[in-house]
Amino acid sequence: MAQQETAARAPGGGVAVDQAFQVETHGIEPVPDADRHGSAKDLFWLWFGSNLTFTYVINGALAVAFGLSFWQATGVVVIGGLAFFAISAAGLSGVRTGTATLVVSRAPFGIRGNWPAGMLNWVVSIGYTILNTVVGTLALEAFLADLGWASGNTGRALALLTTLALTFVVALWGHATVQLAERWIAYVLAAGFAVMLVLLLPGAHTGGAAGHPGASGWSLAFVVMLAGPFSYVPMPADYTRYLPRTTSMRSLTWYGALGGFVSSVALGVAGVAAATQTDMTDAVAGAEKLLPGWFQSVFLALVLGGSVTNSIVTLYSSSLNLQVLGVPWSRSRAIVISAAVTAGGSLCALFLTDFTSSLLSFLSLLIIVFAPWGGVFLADMLMRRCRYDADALHTGRDGAYWYRSGYHPAGMAALLTGMLFAALTCDSELWTGPLVAPLGGADLTLLGSVVSGLVYWALARRTVVPHHGTA
Repeated sequence: MAQQETAARAPGGGVAVDQAFQVETHGIEPVPDADRHGSAKDLFWLWFGSNLTFTYVINGALAVAFGLSFWQATGVVVIGGLAFFAISAAGLSGVRTGTATLVVSRAPFGIRGNWPAGMLNWVVSIGYTILNTVVGTLALEAFLADLGWASGNTGRALALLTTLALTFVVALWGHATVQLAERWIAYVLAAGFAVMLVLLLPGAHTGGAAGHPGASGWSLAFVVMLAGPFSYVPMPADYTRYLPRTTSMRSLTWYGALGGFVSSVALGVAGVAAATQTDMTDAVAGAEKLLPGWFQSVFLALVLGGSVTNSIVTLYSSSLNLQVLGVPWSRSRAIVISAAVTAGGSLCALFLTDFTSSLLSFLSLLIIVFAPWGGVFLADMLMRRCRYDADALHTGRDGAYWYRSGYHPAGMAALLTGMLFAALTCDSELWTGPLVAPLGGADLTLLGSVVSGLVYWALARRTVVPHHGTA
């Protein structure tokens, strides 16, 4: 384990490189103080840029499709955006330990107990990268066709190659390049999406009577809105592990949360506004026809850019994830595995019409695992006051987080309890829990996080204590 996590070192120094347009040499091993740099302000642009994705427009439209009125759906969008405060605060674990989120999660689950969730997280991250790649490819294909440059399979292949290249190259270079790219792409995307919002809002039907979506409509709307922020729970420390130890929790939380909140809420409201005016079953086509002709090519470019910014963050984290799973390669080599699987999955999704819907259904079902996992992780972080034995996270059998044969009984029991609750109350295309009907059709999957967090607190409150060492 220790050998797998040894970082490559920069020539002639011993200090790993984290500079834009140079391949990052650190992986999941703790980033030493000498390599720490940046400030909490960097997190605003990271989370702002990565959430300028058309997915939130789709989510806003879905809230209306579930029966909510404009103002009801807007309220759900805002509440969903507030979840970024919890996600951003979780980044403090990276500041304290200098390592990735899925290494820190060894504390609540144990070194071995952490492996299954790590594997599933990699699958989910690749699944979402594939979906974003497909959306970006289709937008770029349409853009190229509008320009008369390419069409048919040639245009689609060129669009896919371009989308994959934009994502892979930035993620391959690593942390510093990811942050720089997210900032500069965000400037362009923010201007474009702001124009889109101005064009869509005046036509929104805001004065209608309040909707009566029932328990099912409300719960599904909240699941959709909260699933976006919640999908980042396994990632925040990946982007804070280079920050100096003196970075305050307040600044870290506010900058990161505001970035994710502003972009997700703005685009969510755009989706709500569009859905009150037209059929958004095909969200890209629906939004496009509401926009003037001169803006439609720009709109397609925005969809592409948003897909790429989100995929960059997800693909980068997936390379760290593979190291957590024990792949004995550097981060920059491990990312080739993720990129290859993404390319293969994207090819299937673009040429096998039923693949995308099957993948979406599968990903929606995995919230049964990740809502409870997030609940345990966040509860453990609060109980430890985000103070961990950073060395023990990497030392295996000899460390404090080995517990019983590598498993933490309290963490595993809480996770299974939360998963059971989530499975009983889940309403997805692949599975409908037996409690959904008695609850009036409500989907309470996300409450699995609350259940697992409370169970973990009850089981571990006497044994889980903050680490008071130098880490």
